[in-house]
Amino acid sequence: MFKKILIANRGEIACRVIRSCRKLGIATVAVYSDADAGALHVEMADEAVRLGPPPAAESYLLGDKIIAACLATGAEAVHPGYGFLSERASFREACDAAGVVFIGPPAKAIAAMGDKIESKKLAKAAGVSVVPGFVGEIDDTDHAVRIASEIGYPVMMKASAGGGGKGMRLAWSETDVRDGFEATKREGLASFGDDRVFIEKFIEQPRHIEIQLLGDAHGNIVYLNERDCSIQRRHQKVVEEAPSPFVTPEMRKAMGEQAVALAQGVGYTSAGTVEFIAGADRSFYFLEMNTRLQVEHPVTEAITGVDLVEAMIRVAAGEPLGFTQAEVRLDGHAIETRIYAEDPYRGFLPSIGRLATYVAPETFGVRVDTGVVEGSEISRFYDPMIAKLITHGNTRAEAIAKQSEALDRYLIRGIGHNIDFLAAVMAHPRFQAGEAVTTAFIAEEYPDGFHGSPVSEAGTTTMIAAAAVMNAVLTERAQLIDGQLSGHGAVFGEDWIVELDGERVAVGVLATGDAYELLIGTGDDAREIRITTDWRVGEPLFVAQVQDSDGSGRASEVSVAVDRRPVGFRLTTGGRAANVRVLTPRAAELAAHMLVKVPPDLSRFLLCPMPGLVVSLTVAPGDRVEAGQAVATIEAMKMENILRAEKSAVVKEVRAKVGESLAVDAVIVEFDV
Repeated sequence: MFKKILIANRGEIACRVIRSCRKLGIATVAVYSDADAGALHVEMADEAVRLGPPPAAESYLLGDKIIAACLATGAEAVHPGYGFLSERASFREACDAAGVVFIGPPAKAIAAMGDKIESKKLAKAAGVSVVPGFVGEIDDTDHAVRIASEIGYPVMMKASAGGGGKGMRLAWSETDVRDGFEATKREGLASFGDDRVFIEKFIEQPRHIEIQLLGDAHGNIVYLNERDCSIQRRHQKVVEEAPSPFVTPEMRKAMGEQAVALAQGVGYTSAGTVEFIAGADRSFYFLEMNTRLQVEHPVTEAITGVDLVEAMIRVAAGEPLGFTQAEVRLDGHAIETRIYAEDPYRGFLPSIGRLATYVAPETFGVRVDTGVVEGSEISRFYDPMIAKLITHGNTRAEAIAKQSEALDRYLIRGIGHNIDFLAAVMAHPRFQAGEAVTTAFIAEEYPDGFHGSPVSEAGTTTMIAAAAVMNAVLTERAQLIDGQLSGHGAVFGEDWIVELDGERVAVGVLATGDAYELLIGTGDDAREIRITTDWRVGEPLFVAQVQDSDGSGRASEVSVAVDRRPVGFRLTTGGRAANVRVLTPRAAELAAHMLVKVPPDLSRFLLCPMPGLVVSLTVAPGDRVEAGQAVATIEAMKMENILRAEKSAVVKEVRAKVGESLAVDAVIVEFDV
């Protein structure tokens, strides 16, 4: 077994590899860019080596520097994680030449299966069903248009060396191909150093199913069941689960055996994943093989009990797998959600900055894989993923319930994040049903973007009750302040008005020692609730036991994220956020006469929606633009975002320049409207 391993990666996957190394008693070496000098993976490792400036091309993609770091520190092996150099056959070859063990598949397998074009040719030759498409090299945009027309729309344009949702564009028409082909090439070149693109038929109503493989150097290879990764946005996986609620035992066996046969054909060892696209009739087609550890590997670990990172290390050290296909478990159900630094309320645009508050949930059946701590900086140079939240239960319903509870307990402040959106997905009836989920789920269910979870009676009641009790705690404390004027001090009365996003509800609050008795509403619709909580002023999470007046005597636990405002609270639970005020009846009466502040009209400006780099500008002063016309392209977190005109107008002034780095809400173009 190795004594020291260098992890050629950053963030959560570097921390994940370090944890398995610690379990095996192996010392670790971290590498870092200047942007990651204070990162968690650097702190966790036994040693750390600086690579260079923040851009990946000047740090994490420098294979020669990483090998030099191995030799300088005495690391016998290198684990590449995912992304960066993990699927570079040339890096594997360089490691072999330097006498450093690469913890992953052989260079031949990486070259054969890591290249999306070549892997399709090999799969087809091996008798594996593949999606119709063009697997040769494409010369230019006109060539791409001709190919797409021959295949038939819709088509998918993909970077040949791509992965992780980068370098992918869906085209429904010739216009889409012309708009997106060059951007796909640029993203492939920027992220993977390879601008080749291939085009294939896009299967409508598809599900994304993948098979986890694990092989050793002794000729053994097994499949560890499947993962369903159909919940995607812009071809980036958002929610993954294992096993798939769509896959039958017969389908699982057929897909697994096909994946194993394909891997055996190239002498595959270590962990790898064969990805399939499945139609509504349960037909399936080979998409690609990822010759590395997948981001979503924890759900497979949860249902099989196999530590994939440990297995990769043992295989690289020459050990056999130690179990057969017949011994692979399928225990319960696991779900993973990816927590991203992005703002779902602003079209999921990337968000960067410092984590002012970061509190991960710690409950039974919950696992959090992350590379950040409170105070960490989310940089524009790398992928926006903050963490992965994994829950495991005996059934799918139990795993979803645990995921929902954990999301309500996850606190992040300082940057935008997608926790509200993930909570909404977990509560969505279509997701909970399972069978009807396709890769179009997000586009179909949130066609106009995400604006919070639908209003539910239970969620509304929870927020009203939480606000009323927190106000009671605040008022009780205020009553203890000395020197209050007679007749003007804080008074803890029983009658209050809770205003939730403009809607008002009468609430009676009575403190009864260890609990609060609430009467929500009036007349026949009034509802009695008993709440027990240890919440204290200043705590960002309100957790309480709630007992309803339905006579069952059962109590349920609720969690509400709390942001104090100058007046009232900003509360979030179950994917819904709301502004809440608690007023006395008289204050509520007077508040009805207050003027509402009207926001300024910014419609004549094209604003930068996120911090990023101006890649291109397609307009000049005096140009007339139509609604939907591309005006500028902004690059952030390795993704290009096309900004379009919202309505017809004439360009008055272009305030930004190509190559300029812009802050959020910086003016790019001013229109004369």
